[in-house]
Amino acid sequence: MFHIVLVEPEIPQNTGNIVRTCAATGCKLHLIRPLGFEVSDKYLKRAGLDYWHFVDISYYDSIGDLFSEYPRAKYHFFTTKAPRGYAEAEYEEGDFLVFGKETQGLPESLLKERYGECVRIPMIGEIRSLNLSNSVAIAVYEAWRQNGFAGGKREGKPRTF
Repeated sequence: MFHIVLVEPEIPQNTGNIVRTCAATGCKLHLIRPLGFEVSDKYLKRAGLDYWHFVDISYYDSIGDLFSEYPRAKYHFFTTKAPRGYAEAEYEEGDFLVFGKETQGLPESLLKERYGECVRIPMIGEIRSLNLSNSVAIAVYEAWRQNGFAGGKREGKPRTF
């Protein structure tokens, strides 16, 4: 299981989609306030469908609170300013995958302090960033792949027509 951290997420639909990804992959979700929406937001609930009860969600008032609770954890900070690609990182079960808010990403001060732990998802041209929920899905599935998709279903059940 991996930990997904969203630092000050702004768009409820993205967080709802990430809830669904967490449910499908067994990840724990950590939300750092302030949130750009109410957790009762209808768009948040709709995007997460009926998967909310499958996900363990914790809330924090700051990223420092998260670091205090998990001081020995291994963190991967996703940013377009990183020195290496996300597929070059080595992920272990229990690692924390950290993502910033949709409009600004992670704080510059955090990136400077933890630069060696930063990774990026490659893009072409002048594209600034990917959608947050897409970025989380890319990262989670790479981390899970590196760990043999532990706990995942290996085959689908055929449909009967």
